[in-house]
Amino acid sequence: MWKEENNKLYRKFVFNNFNEAFSFMTSVALLAEKMDHHPTWSNTWNTVEIWLSTHDAGNRVTEKDKTLAQQIDSLLAV
Repeated sequence: MWKEENNKLYRKFVFNNFNEAFSFMTSVALLAEKMDHHPTWSNTWNTVEIWLSTHDAGNRVTEKDKTLAQQIDSLLAV
């Protein structure tokens, strides 16, 4: 579940292994590129952390972030 904190949407994703985490990141990257809205994120082995905010709106959460978060969640439903 996404949490709104410090003017960002945040979610931590844990996978079975690095390959699953990296595959997820690749899929997120394709979504982000289509939206021209790129996350701040980190990856350590099987864990991916994502922070979303809109830089050109003063680094705060906007509908653009909420839309990307929903699209990211939809990747997990497949």
